[in-house]
Amino acid sequence: MTEQDAIRDKVIVITGGARGIGLATATTLHRLGAKVAIGDVDEAKLKESATELGLDVYGKLDVTDPESFSAFLDDVERQLGPLDVLINNAGIMPAGKVIDEPDRVTRRILDINVYGVILGSKLAAQRMVARRSGHVINIASLAGETPTPGLATYCASKYAVLGFTDSARIEYRDTGVHFSSVLPTFTNTELVAGTSGAKLLKNAEPEDIADAIVGLITKPAPRVAVTRAAGLVVASMKFIPQSTGEFIARKLGLEHVFLDDVDNAARKAYEDRARGIES
Repeated sequence: MTEQDAIRDKVIVITGGARGIGLATATTLHRLGAKVAIGDVDEAKLKESATELGLDVYGKLDVTDPESFSAFLDDVERQLGPLDVLINNAGIMPAGKVIDEPDRVTRRILDINVYGVILGSKLAAQRMVARRSGHVINIASLAGETPTPGLATYCASKYAVLGFTDSARIEYRDTGVHFSSVLPTFTNTELVAGTSGAKLLKNAEPEDIADAIVGLITKPAPRVAVTRAAGLVVASMKFIPQSTGEFIARKLGLEHVFLDDVDNAARKAYEDRARGIES
């Protein structure tokens, strides 16, 4: 089966679809003939992106609100048909030292990155299991397998996404419903604004993540890392002493990427939005 055959006419919902990885994924899937609906909490950017892409179905979506999420999925199914794929992409990545992170920001990261993913997965799976067909794809991160100074709460949230998704996948493996995780490396979106990435490893592009998602829909798998090189580096660290792995991480600059080597002015707009600070 070709990618076009696998994707065409599937009803696919993408959270956090107004920008970054979400928008790149919507663009790719729409081009392949999927019936794509995007949700986002940023109504102005959502309308702009959906209009540029030519999407008929989109709406404001707060992934931390059960009523908002359920109503959005109901609306999509009324207009497009039964949900085939949910891509839980919405997430935030404020950076900084743990003791400087306000409790409100900690809660916000966990609410969006963890609870929002669990909530969306449950609501989608309830529909899919009854039909014995469907696919939930959760955007995690290689930070969910790699301790990263400056991103402690974000890393915790992505560790949680991986644990949840793997457990749900096994729980529903005989129902016709698939669960998958995507683990991007540093990706050139606003999340990494003002940072330089890891030494010796290229950042991914949003389109790389979109291509990986197409691959998962075409041929479901438990996990996929993007880029492959970054995924191999992270996987190899499981087979070496912890001290050696941390030495390699230091050499790659991971101890400083989100703490010392940050252009704070270039990052401010994203940090304010991620932290819920009104401009």
